Amino acid sequence: MAALGTATADLNASLKSWRLWSLLGWIEIRQRYARSKLGPFWLTISMGVVIGAIGLVFGALLGQNMDTYLPMLSIGMVAWTLMATTITEGCNAYINSSNYIRQVHTPRLIYVLQAMWRNFIIFLHNFVIVLIVLGIYGVKSWETVPLFLLGLIVLMLNAVWMAMVVGLFSARFRDLPQIVMAFMQMMYFVTPIMFAASALKKHEWIVTFNPFAYLIDLVREPLLGEWPALLTWEVALGMTIAGWLFALALTGRYHKRIPYWL
Repeated sequence: MAALGTATADLNASLKSWRLWSLLGWIEIRQRYARSKLGPFWLTISMGVVIGAIGLVFGALLGQNMDTYLPMLSIGMVAWTLMATTITEGCNAYINSSNYIRQVHTPRLIYVLQAMWRNFIIFLHNFVIVLIVLGIYGVKSWETVPLFLLGLIVLMLNAVWMAMVVGLFSARFRDLPQIVMAFMQMMYFVTPIMFAASALKKHEWIVTFNPFAYLIDLVREPLLGEWPALLTWEVALGMTIAGWLFALALTGRYHKRIPYWL
């Protein structure tokens, strides 16, 4: 319980320091795209090209109707990029900020929140693609659209607690970022982003036991005019609660060791 209390206090202090981590995230984006006319929109253009290419190739191979396939693909790709990059960049949240952690007494989790905020800004740029696709093919039902915001919040909450865990272990074991990156690349191909879960038929269990699939569905299905299944909400919310308890307990236990690992 002491570890959980330590981590909770750190989280509260980090949330109160929202001006700091939001500013750090924004500055990092500006530095990354310094002297670039389009800035983060280069990622948007790249994402749009990838979605268009995959949509044409896989849509033809799988015999998909573009009216339904392109919206499914674009929303899935944009949502997956937000989640995957938050987790993989979370691996280096403490490592890249080692100078601050060793020299300045600040809450630890601001560096994880900084990674989350940076990727959320990029997500907003990439979401332009989704708006364009939905503008072309239309929205099937506006009644389900508000659930998209709730699903996005749940997805981000899960991405943050995962980033907290991998960031902590990566500070101790420096090989972990490469392992996490390889793992996320593998999960990308077994998560229903480029294909519908029903297309797997007798191998649909691959999606059933894939926790990332439920998080993607929470974001994608409301924008496609569908109501996420009750099981999807149960699994996603269960992951959120259990994951945050685990991440906070772990962070609280090793809170004081982070500067020594760095």
